[in-house]
Amino acid sequence: MAERKIPLRKCIGCNEMKDKRELVRIVRNKEGEISVDLTGKKPGRGAYICKSIDCLNKVQKAKRLERAFSTAIEGEIYDTLRSDLSE
Repeated sequence: MAERKIPLRKCIGCNEMKDKRELVRIVRNKEGEISVDLTGKKPGRGAYICKSIDCLNKVQKAKRLERAFSTAIEGEIYDTLRSDLSE
C-alpha cells in the first residue's frame, strides 16, 4: 500500500517547511477579509505560520502577512493569533 504524502507548507515567519497540521493558517477570502483558519478548510488565499510567538513577532515586524496578501492587516488579526498561540 502506498504511503500517504504529508502535506508540507512553509511558515512565513521562519521560512521552514513543516507539516501542514503543525501550522496555523491565515486566510484572505474573495471579499478581502482576513481571518484565522484553525480548520484549514476555509476558501481563499492562505498563508501559514508556526505555532510560536517568535514566528508571529517576525511576521508582524517584517509585515510578511501584508506582503503575502497584498493588503493592510489590522492589529486585531495579530491579537487573535497571539491569543490562539498562547493557549
